[in-house]
Amino acid sequence: MKQRIFLATKVIATFLALFLFSCNSGNEKKADEPAIEPTTAKPAETAPTPAPSPKLGNILIIQHKVANFTKWKVAYDSHDSIRHAHGLTNYILGRGTDNPNIVVIFLKMADVDKAKELVASPELKERMKKAGVLGMPTFTFLDVQMNDTSTIPQTARVMMNHKVKDFDAWKKEFDSHKQVRIDAGMIDRGLGYNIGDNHMVGIVEAVTDIKKAKAFLRSKDLKDKMAAAGVESPPTILFYNIVNKY
Repeated sequence: MKQRIFLATKVIATFLALFLFSCNSGNEKKADEPAIEPTTAKPAETAPTPAPSPKLGNILIIQHKVANFTKWKVAYDSHDSIRHAHGLTNYILGRGTDNPNIVVIFLKMADVDKAKELVASPELKERMKKAGVLGMPTFTFLDVQMNDTSTIPQTARVMMNHKVKDFDAWKKEFDSHKQVRIDAGMIDRGLGYNIGDNHMVGIVEAVTDIKKAKAFLRSKDLKDKMAAAGVESPPTILFYNIVNKY
């Protein structure tokens, strides 16, 4: 009898244990159940900081008159290695529109000091004389601030140089009149100031209509705009055609 009571008690205990286990199974994690890591939102990706624009570079502009362009060109080409030795690379060669014996040369300049050394040398003066250069050449060392190298069909250009009171103030006025220049047959191509002197400004425009451009450059409208922009000297102006683009 005692044995039967013991067995009944054991069965009831087992039943209660199973009942209680089944009630808790919905709230307790199984031992072999993998842990769930909490999810965290990824930080918002930011656009990479753009690299600074490379410096446009320095240009040496040489302008002079020659007795015979063809003979001068042969002599000029023969001295290319000397220019390279002084950090100069051919860029643009032009001839005057009104006088084709006026030559303008644009050279990329890697070393300003070396270029100035060449320009001041008696050897260059002698070579220019033998090549048929007439009169005194002009040398402009330009710090380029804008250079549009996009392809356009026009080869006619106009180069202007003048002195300004304040470059930044002048540039603001210049930029605001871009459409006026376009209407006058000119497209901005290059702009800069003399190395070490940002009051002396040089501008190059592609010319789509020479007649319109010349009329505009003589106009009172332009004089008034230049005065408002702080131009302090009459501009020197040269119309030329590109002969070689290296």
